[in-house]
Amino acid sequence: MPACPALFISAPASGQGKTTITAGLARYHRRLGRRVRVFKTGPDFLDPMILAHASGAPVLSLDLWMVGQDACRNLLAEAAAEADLILIEGVMGLFDGTPSSADLASAFGVPVLAVISAKAMAQTFGAVAFGLANFRPHVPFHGVLANRVGSARHAQMLQEALPPTLRWCGHLAASDEIELPDRHLGLHQAAEIDDLDARLERAADALADTALADLPPAVEFGAPTPLALPPLLQGKEIAIARDAAFSFIYPANVTLLEALGARVQYFSPLADEPLPAGTDAVYLPGGYPELHAAALAANMRSAAAVRAHVANGKPLVAECGGMLYLLDRLTDTQGVSTPMLGLLPGHATMQTRFTALGMQQIDSLHGVMTGHTFHYSKVSTALVPLRSATRPQGDAPGEALYRAGSIVATYMHAYWPSNPAFAAALFNGQAF
Repeated sequence: MPACPALFISAPASGQGKTTITAGLARYHRRLGRRVRVFKTGPDFLDPMILAHASGAPVLSLDLWMVGQDACRNLLAEAAAEADLILIEGVMGLFDGTPSSADLASAFGVPVLAVISAKAMAQTFGAVAFGLANFRPHVPFHGVLANRVGSARHAQMLQEALPPTLRWCGHLAASDEIELPDRHLGLHQAAEIDDLDARLERAADALADTALADLPPAVEFGAPTPLALPPLLQGKEIAIARDAAFSFIYPANVTLLEALGARVQYFSPLADEPLPAGTDAVYLPGGYPELHAAALAANMRSAAAVRAHVANGKPLVAECGGMLYLLDRLTDTQGVSTPMLGLLPGHATMQTRFTALGMQQIDSLHGVMTGHTFHYSKVSTALVPLRSATRPQGDAPGEALYRAGSIVATYMHAYWPSNPAFAAALFNGQAF
């Protein structure tokens, strides 16, 4: 059975520095020559970009609901068979959400490191750490790391506040040279942080002086099970938009397309690139079209290629920001309105707060496909939804899924491995 040292990095809340610590750990162990695989809990596109840059390997999602427990175990088992260390970054606080990071750690027996921002905190640090370790005693607990510590004396106070049963794993000093920049949807994309490597190296250097320099305990995940998929997309050429405006792509989605027999290529609307020759279907993922609206509007070659693709009746799948690119207009928070492709009737307006957040699923002729939604815009359109997503908890309505000719568009970010037949139908232009 594959067994591998593994550590689950969590916290009492968002904003504690989980990604910085996880990325720093990945970089530290990687530069020692270890093969590091990192996973991210829950739906996320931004943190995995930084974690992939730090570790040198793709970062996949783990979620007991969206991905499924059996699929999560198989992903971990595959990683354990090739890696020297597995790191899993949690989402929000340790016990937040249903299922939570604690549920995931418990399901696979991965010990939890609690990262606690100690800024403006002294002995209460011990109470927070004690609560995280004991709120659900069956959750495996590795220890606690103090982040954003003000001085050596501050670190000493924090350590002395810990009950003797809790492991002190060290501290990181507050440092603007280590912290990762963020904005409305989360951290900046890895490619946009000019000094990312320098920040990661400084984080790695700091962690080298902590107990986390040692490998955590080995965890056994069972034997990986190879997945046999029918060649539902055999011979299909699928073009995926990928650049700073369209970057919210699950690596597992691309792997699935290839496993179904498709050949995947990329193009950049921001660079005004045409579709690759022979493209049968197009995927416009989410991202930040609102930050690049003027450039997208000015780039006629990409626009003409996408319009011609749709005019020829070829499938186009658009999610979130990709859908906004297809609308008539996009208006930012300053009131600046920019024309988009005009392939879907409607107008998107950016908001200053998120307008939808959470896990969702869409029922189809092929069964259920899981995913999530998270966006800061609102769309006004005359289109009538073909289907609407639902939420796993509560009865609030989910996102609309539109079909207009060969275009399928929705705010929902789908996790295609949850339903390969549904994913294949989307790119084959078939009923779903």
